[in-house]
Parts: sequence; C-alpha cells; structure tokens
Amino acid sequence: MTQDPQDGHDGPYTAPVVVPGLTVLPEWIDHNGHMNVGFYGIAFDQAADVLFVDHLGIGGAYVETRKQGSFVLQEQTLFLNELREGEGFSVRFRLLDHDSKRMHVLAEMVRDADGVVCATQEVVSMNVDHGTRRAAPYPDWVVARLARMKADHAGLDASPHQGAPIGLRRPAA
Repeated sequence: MTQDPQDGHDGPYTAPVVVPGLTVLPEWIDHNGHMNVGFYGIAFDQAADVLFVDHLGIGGAYVETRKQGSFVLQEQTLFLNELREGEGFSVRFRLLDHDSKRMHVLAEMVRDADGVVCATQEVVSMNVDHGTRRAAPYPDWVVARLARMKADHAGLDASPHQGAPIGLRRPAA
C-alpha cells in the first residue's frame, strides 16, 4: 500500500473551496416544479467528490490503495430557496473542524444567477478501515492537508446555518 497521496494538493486552499458549473437536470424536478429533496443530496455528494479528489486526495484512489474511506456519521440539510430546472449553481465548502479520524464540513449550494444560498449541508464524517469496518486514523499527509484547509478557512465569517437546530418554531407567548 502506498503512503503517498494519489490526488489532491497540499494547499493553499481557497476560502471557501468552490465547485462551480453544476446545473439542475430535468430528471431532478418533482411534481412541485422544483428540485426534489433527494437530488440535493446527490448534488452535494457529487460536489464533495471534487473536494475529496481534487483538493484532499481522499477519493477513489485513496479508497482503492489504502482500503479506507469516509463514512458519514451525521448530516443535516437545510432547504432555504428553490432551485428549478436548468438553473446553474455551485457548491462552496468550508472545513469547520477535524481531528485524526473525523472532519466537520459545511457546504452551501449557491444559485449562479443571483448568488442566493439555496441549501446547506452540514456533515461530520469519519475515516473507516474497510477491513475492520472501524474508525481509523487518517495518514499524516491527510491530517496535514486538513489542518492547512482549516487554517485557510479560519478567516471566513460564521455561517448563520451552521449548527441549525431542528424542530418546530413557536411564537413567544
């Protein structure tokens, strides 16, 4: 097994990391005339593949050579504005935190036409050994990349959507 990164780079990383050029496909539209809830997850996941491969180097080649990969532990999506068929959008990623086995990422789906944030996805994922199916530390080069990305993202303004509670809002009595 190689100890060397196959993909990605050591930084600096843009703040945030932006995956541009995405489009709402016709098959993603539901009976309400907007992008179906399930396809937001697909779009976020496809954009995360770019983050993992092109920036962090923990995509398919990492999984194949190290027999480890990222498993999602917790995820929350907020749907803030509609996306409709044919609309272009990008996904902006910010690394909020990490340790030797986990990372906490916030992604924002931004409509190209007006720059409006249409959805956010907050994820905590963990590196898992495929043989043991247990948490495994990232290699040192991944931890170094995560540390660099976190430092590069430290100057970003806090997102109002980070850590959003879930539940029914009630007017104050």
